[in-house]
Amino acid sequence: MLLAQRKHACEIVCVADPELLEQRAHALKLPLRLRAVDLAERSSLPLAEGELAVHAVALAEQAFPGQLNPANAAYVLATLRTACQACLDGAAQALVTGPVHKGVVNDAGVAFSGHTEFLAALCDAQPVMMLVAGPLRVALLTTHLPLREVADAVTAPRLQQAVQILDHDLRERFALPQPRIAVCGLNPHAGEGGHLGDEELRMIEPVLRKLREQGLRVTGPLPADSAFTPQQLSECDAVLAMYHDQGLPVLKHAGFGSAVNITLGLPILRTSVDHGTALPLAGTGKARADSLAAALDLALELSGRTGAARA
Repeated sequence: MLLAQRKHACEIVCVADPELLEQRAHALKLPLRLRAVDLAERSSLPLAEGELAVHAVALAEQAFPGQLNPANAAYVLATLRTACQACLDGAAQALVTGPVHKGVVNDAGVAFSGHTEFLAALCDAQPVMMLVAGPLRVALLTTHLPLREVADAVTAPRLQQAVQILDHDLRERFALPQPRIAVCGLNPHAGEGGHLGDEELRMIEPVLRKLREQGLRVTGPLPADSAFTPQQLSECDAVLAMYHDQGLPVLKHAGFGSAVNITLGLPILRTSVDHGTALPLAGTGKARADSLAAALDLALELSGRTGAARA
């Protein structure tokens, strides 16, 4: 609703319960006019300030700010399915998602580890999560896994595929003709020659060597504690971290609140915010929409669309 207060060059469609949007706008004292649309229809119209196009999906039960309700978990997933299908059908050019609370979806009895994995299943694709903050791009080999499971998930096929997807999408989506990719090691000091873990010698180095032979500009495995120094970053276009908390603390320190999450490897363009649900801020009027605005702007930039498009 905060984003509805500015004029956009294309039609922004919110997939949600219209009554919920009206209630929140009233509580926050924000002007809001809703325009009912059907994503199955290909036509689109730019929005005026204070106007929001809505494809209606009904809540199961009334939602209250800051209160989790597993009964509405199916609603959350239905909005994602609807929006994703619109992109797959060509009725929308990009999908921009807000934060989702993973725990309440699991509490409803649905196995759910995050947007990235859910959308990958809908698209039958292998995703690579990448966050962008200004010139800094950090991709992740593994995403939402307990730390004790990470080492087993770092495999040669997974690493090779992730680097290839990263290289492909940096070329296709970011117009980088020869992307330079820096790959972190898994262990401290990138294994210290095998003394702090052998994954680098046994698996990571052979995969990167093979990719270099195929013409990809890949460096590493680099010690993660020095991979993000200004000198190292000046020599690459993106960093591939082995796991979530190896790469994202640096990225979020560089641009929290304005960074954007983009899912690579999908047949659709999907961007998202760089933060969680912040339940204590819900309904207070103190929540900021900076990252959502940045995610929308990046989606429009990457899609190259204007007034005839939908996001």
